[in-house]
Amino acid sequence: MSAPRERAAARWYDAEAGPLVRPYAMTGGRTRPGEVGVPLDLIALVAAVGTGPGEDSLLGPEHRALLSLCAAGVQSVAELAADADLPVGVVRVLVGDLLQAGRVQVSRPVPPARLPDERILREVIDGLRAL
Repeated sequence: MSAPRERAAARWYDAEAGPLVRPYAMTGGRTRPGEVGVPLDLIALVAAVGTGPGEDSLLGPEHRALLSLCAAGVQSVAELAADADLPVGVVRVLVGDLLQAGRVQVSRPVPPARLPDERILREVIDGLRAL
């Protein structure tokens, strides 16, 4: 490497930063998840599915990190990205991999239109208090 190039590299990488892995290396160059049948947007809920420990050896470190975060409870894609300190696009691709491998389940939150009306809930509370 030439001297100016070495100086430029020294500015961007230091001992405290640790190893740098580009997002395209984590996803194998993919920018979108495979065909998973469920939209993997920010509010998609991801839950780990228990399987044998031998299968973890086939997963990358980022996949295993996402699985450990999901083991604590259901997480949204946005929460996984924040907790894993990874870009959302990378998390979407990795969750797609885990979904295709049968390691996670992805569901959608209840749409606001299907939630009960606040007025009805207040009437139920008032009725219970009257008992």
